Amino acid sequence: MFIGAPLKIDKKTKNLIGRLSNNDIAIINHKDLDEIAALSLVKKKVQAVINCESFISGKYPNLGPSLLLKSNILMYEVKRGDLFSILKDDYYVEIREKQLFFKDKAVAELELIDEDQIKAALIDAENNLDNELERFIDNTLHYADKEKKLLLKDTEIPKTSISIMGKHALVVVRGRDYKEDLETILPYIKQEKPVIIGVDGGGDALLDFGIVPDILIGDMDSVSDICLKKSKEVFVHAYPNGYSPGMERVKALGIEAVSFPAPGTSEDIAMLLAYENGADLIVAVGTHSNMVDFLEKGRAGMASTLLVRMKIGTRLVDAKGVNQLYQNTFNVKHILWLGLASILPIVVIALVSKPIQYLFKIIHMRLRLFLGV
Repeated sequence: MFIGAPLKIDKKTKNLIGRLSNNDIAIINHKDLDEIAALSLVKKKVQAVINCESFISGKYPNLGPSLLLKSNILMYEVKRGDLFSILKDDYYVEIREKQLFFKDKAVAELELIDEDQIKAALIDAENNLDNELERFIDNTLHYADKEKKLLLKDTEIPKTSISIMGKHALVVVRGRDYKEDLETILPYIKQEKPVIIGVDGGGDALLDFGIVPDILIGDMDSVSDICLKKSKEVFVHAYPNGYSPGMERVKALGIEAVSFPAPGTSEDIAMLLAYENGADLIVAVGTHSNMVDFLEKGRAGMASTLLVRMKIGTRLVDAKGVNQLYQNTFNVKHILWLGLASILPIVVIALVSKPIQYLFKIIHMRLRLFLGV
């Protein structure tokens, strides 16, 4: 097999996505490629993905490789070669059988990952789930004890300039099926007009639907400059000690922002922000709520999520997967029956009404005269 194309290379897949062009070769360092990263690669229509890590390590059944396979994107794992010290963006490289060439020199040995390998790896991962779950629970409980101050008064929750008191708040995260779920609840958004809170890339997801975030919150590592500038209010997630790498980026754009030091994930503090500012109901889209979700994010536990959901309780409505409840099925028979039902009253009236019968007779006679029959 031969493929030749310009490459894009980055150890962080989310940093790579914005630089990719159609038919590029993407070189990543992404162990257990997750669904969201894979969907981004599919959207960019790359020819091939070369991974310096394992697409499926067997730790848990990640869905990313299956999505690439379904989209006919070739997958290779590097077996030998240090690509990050040799290659740079836009270098032209060639894949010849099981080797990667740059300037006619072999720089890496590759292994093509096919459907059979993916199926076998996923079976191994399923068999390992119980072991991984035990470790995940232990880690969650260990850090829950350390992070429980997030629920108490030790963490200062900032006030929003946009009023949330007594309103609904919609928190959007760019997680699994977020597009489908967001599309499903669009009628709710139009009717209820909740305060819109985008979490990092969730802000761009909202813009894709023509919805401008009222509040943008996160560490700002996966949101566009456009979304940062359009959002009405910005909160930057900082470490508990106050350090915030994302604040430097926000300030460089000349945007006013509030620092929010807290442990846990950005989506957790987004829900906490809505709760403490008086939201009557918090609707969450695309959030992470189970072991696989967190393992895909590279997190070995979900302590802060467990704690926050314990606190906000019945105010939270998790809309994750809501699209599966509403399947839009179009049936021609339904339309035909509707048409017949609308004609039936007209037929009944025609049968019992003398004036209408007389009118039909006149029309019939005129047609016969016109046609000469």
